Amino acid sequence: MKPFLLFIMMCFAISSYAQNEFNSAKFKAIAPLKTTPAPKKITPSTTDAPVIKAPDLFKKPDVVLPSSSKYQIGEAKSFSMEQTNDFVNPGDRIRDKMTKDLDKTLIREGLREDDRLLVKIDKNFGEIRTKSKYFVVQYRDFVYVDGDLIKATLNNQMIGGIMELYSSYGQFIFDLKDGINTFEMEAYSKGTSGGNTCDFKIYDDKGVLVRSELWDNWDKGVKGKFVIVKE
Repeated sequence: MKPFLLFIMMCFAISSYAQNEFNSAKFKAIAPLKTTPAPKKITPSTTDAPVIKAPDLFKKPDVVLPSSSKYQIGEAKSFSMEQTNDFVNPGDRIRDKMTKDLDKTLIREGLREDDRLLVKIDKNFGEIRTKSKYFVVQYRDFVYVDGDLIKATLNNQMIGGIMELYSSYGQFIFDLKDGINTFEMEAYSKGTSGGNTCDFKIYDDKGVLVRSELWDNWDKGVKGKFVIVKE
């Protein structure tokens, strides 16, 4: 019995000493560690969108690489509001070139007039004195028959209507009054190959050649004038 009581008393003494030591000690709280990770800064990508080049229907398509690549095939077209026709018929270009070449050949061979050298000024062919009662005028196209038209007037009155020039001579006749007669011949049109070209001869009532003249590459509306004095 005594050993048991002694054991209880020893336990009670140890417990009291432990409580006093625990209460007298000063404890300091330890702050928790910061474990939250910092947010990572993300930089957006600066890669440009790929360039798309419209194909030419008449050429083999070119390969277009993204603009970020230093290897680019073909040239980039600048944007324009101007309306263009990309669907060109290659035959039109060939036709236009052949037409220009043909025009140059015809001009060089004297079969076509150069529009840049058109005569635009009226010409005075001078004075004719005669005792003839009438004149006969023969006319033709001496270069290339292409639809040239002429108009003749005597004292501002039309003679024979509008006349077309051919390679062979046509003719008209007009009477002369005593005194001064004003006779004019006009290039009434241009032909399809250039200016108006006319060769003409004037005969008296006895068939004698009075005057032979011509004009070359006259523009529409240009006139040639004669003053005919019947004595």
